[in-house]
Amino acid sequence: MRLTLPVLIAHGRYGRRMGLGPESRINMLRNILTGLVRHERIETTWARADEVRIYAEKVSDMLISFTRPLFSCFSLVQEKDLVHKLFKVLVPRLGSEQRGYTRLFQIPNRDSLDRAKMAVLELRGNPFPPLVTRQPDSDGSLLNQLLRGYREEATRSRAAGGD
Repeated sequence: MRLTLPVLIAHGRYGRRMGLGPESRINMLRNILTGLVRHERIETTWARADEVRIYAEKVSDMLISFTRPLFSCFSLVQEKDLVHKLFKVLVPRLGSEQRGYTRLFQIPNRDSLDRAKMAVLELRGNPFPPLVTRQPDSDGSLLNQLLRGYREEATRSRAAGGD
């Protein structure tokens, strides 16, 4: 196939081309979003996680603000038993969030033949241990103590030499 100008122009297309067609793409996104609501943390490829994140943010925003019809939210989450979890668990927890409702972390590439770039998508405030641990305060480390002492000595010597 030759790359011609009409092929390169998007003409209003939105989103990545994943799966076998638009119906396959929608079904895949629904399944991943349903898994995200059920398990609150999923591991998938980076492209899929980035695409699902858009819909997860929209669904969370719809549930918390009640500004749009909720049937569109329920059409994305496929299983009926998750409706209770959406309203009783996720809405109170995510309602207090000031930033986005999801987090996306890159993890090492898949070791199989395709070496796909992998990611973890999670809802904020989930009960799992954090993936990224906070850096401990390193003021007390030996190197920082030595550097602090060196700076104090240098400032004292400059002040004594300047008098």
